[in-house]
Amino acid sequence: MKRDNQPWQPVPTAALRWSDAGEPVSDSFDDVYYSQDNGLEESRHVFLQGSDLPRRWLRDDCTRFCIGELGFGTGLNFLLTWQAWRALPTPRPDLHYLSIEKYPLRRGDLERALAAWPGLGPLATRLLAGYPAPLAGQHRLRLEPGVRLDLWWEDADDALADLAGRGQPLVDAWYLDGFAPTRNEAMWSPQVIDAVAALSRPGASFATFTAAGHVRRKLGAAGFAVRKVPGYGRKRECLRGVMTAPVAPEARAALSPWDLSRHREQRPEHVLVIGGGLAGCTTAAALAERGIAVTLLERGALSGEGSGNNQGVIYTRLSRKHSSLVDFALQGFQFATGFYRAMFEAGQLSPHRDGELCGSFQQSSNDVEMAALRDALVGLEDIARVLDRDQANAVLGLEQPCAGYWFPRSGWVRPAAVCRALVTCDTIRVLEHCGEVALRREHGQWRAVADGEVLAQASAVVVATGTATAAMAQLQWLPLQTIRGQVTEVPATSATGALRAALCHEGYIAPARDGTHSIGASFNLDVSDPAPRAEDNRDNLSKLAAAVPAWQAQLDALDPAALASRVGYRCTSPDYLPVVGPAPAYDEFIRDFGALARNARQTIAHRGPCIPGLYLNTAHGSRGLTSTPIAAELLASLICDEPPPLSRNLCRALSPARFIIRDLTRNRIRP
Repeated sequence: MKRDNQPWQPVPTAALRWSDAGEPVSDSFDDVYYSQDNGLEESRHVFLQGSDLPRRWLRDDCTRFCIGELGFGTGLNFLLTWQAWRALPTPRPDLHYLSIEKYPLRRGDLERALAAWPGLGPLATRLLAGYPAPLAGQHRLRLEPGVRLDLWWEDADDALADLAGRGQPLVDAWYLDGFAPTRNEAMWSPQVIDAVAALSRPGASFATFTAAGHVRRKLGAAGFAVRKVPGYGRKRECLRGVMTAPVAPEARAALSPWDLSRHREQRPEHVLVIGGGLAGCTTAAALAERGIAVTLLERGALSGEGSGNNQGVIYTRLSRKHSSLVDFALQGFQFATGFYRAMFEAGQLSPHRDGELCGSFQQSSNDVEMAALRDALVGLEDIARVLDRDQANAVLGLEQPCAGYWFPRSGWVRPAAVCRALVTCDTIRVLEHCGEVALRREHGQWRAVADGEVLAQASAVVVATGTATAAMAQLQWLPLQTIRGQVTEVPATSATGALRAALCHEGYIAPARDGTHSIGASFNLDVSDPAPRAEDNRDNLSKLAAAVPAWQAQLDALDPAALASRVGYRCTSPDYLPVVGPAPAYDEFIRDFGALARNARQTIAHRGPCIPGLYLNTAHGSRGLTSTPIAAELLASLICDEPPPLSRNLCRALSPARFIIRDLTRNRIRP
């Protein structure tokens, strides 16, 4: 699913018509979404009973359970599954539900369809609150502790090939719920069925409403023991089965698997996280949510370095064409806005004191790009839309001269408050003021050592230390950059106090917190001075005055040398993407993939040699508020053998090993 340089646009949504009884019918496939007799009971019969749920969840060895679904449709199967899971006694296994849908329903259509089932109303409301826009790619919803829903707005063939290409069985039960095989042949192709089989764990089940002979034969040939059972209502039969003899599918793409770790790690019971900023705290929280004990070590105070500013804006970027940078930014943004909304709703963050999801506006002078994106954003208004100057001024509550992009679910938060809230958990132990921490691996355990003393040990460790990452002995080869940034504190006035949303220009400003705006931030690549500088305050004021000329006089009246400010250091990578994933064993990597220096196009079948139990989550630059929540989910999924929240192409784009591969293919490294 590599989309680089393709025109950026939403995925096509489902074309519906509504029956006289108010039921949705697909215009494209001329088929119903659920039984017109009793869709709810049909789904229970075919999919829950057909998968022997919830009995399988009650087994003593069931601590997590993954359901894969082809065809999310109205979400009815998911809501019934979630409802059945909630009825279980606690403790319950974690439920991971992965559904693939090529033509997602629009939110309004989904709401109308689900209104038919008032008994599912509370769950449907929660689903609708997080239901993603028709943005191509993967969308993870954390609906409550222990329940994760992955919605892949993709063609089933492409999505399953992407997942199966990782060579890791993930699924315990399949709901094969595409439209009837006579109406939607592509959903039942041999390639799709083979990928379903390749992704099935031993003993995985499938259930489907169809009893078509060619579907039965394909499933049998893929390794499932298939049986016909009575269908629901007027439907005479349906199919169920269990994986007994998986058949390896044919290779479908020539792709060197350097991004996949050669070392298959056991799910750890305890993980060390080094670094107490946003990257470390989101990672600790994601692991703790999965029942893993975490010891988080920070050399100074929690969120005291790059994550220490009073205000930060949840920012993303748009472009007329797809790229890894743009696609990751948008998928991360959509996840992050839901992540912070959930923190506010749960009382982990307090409105106004800790932030506000008041929206943000990004000024733009690129009329050509805005004209193109105005059309491309139709249907994606929940994510962004183009505003002219007057529309922008109306949402901002001030006069400024530019058109640009409005992000209604964005806003600002206080990073330190986010960090503190995330690690307030019984299973996370926080050690602050540790000093410089080194890592040693002995007898299968990682030990965190400072001043000769072992502070903690565990079988796995995540390094999330930002600018200090490459100081680790195991990671000194990483090509990371440090960029100094200075934020200026400006007192609110009657004019600035009218600001109703965050404003991004060459810098940024958010509505005041405790009577003060944080503005900035400067970018100083070759400056190492940690002391605040009046010239940087002056530069921040100048950029804000250019963005809002009406404030020029009052900003000019401020003394840059007298304003409070804060200096921090951003850690960035050469391609401006974060570095997330298992840490490669550098010398072994060069040995195993050195042939790329002679022929960069060849396929090398080796998986990547990685340092056992060592992972990275770093280089988030100035967008850590947006990128760290999804990066933490990705890392936790890798560590826990779960379906990933991102495509393999994006995982490769974030992989620490990408720099070694890049340098080999460009002859910057001689094996």
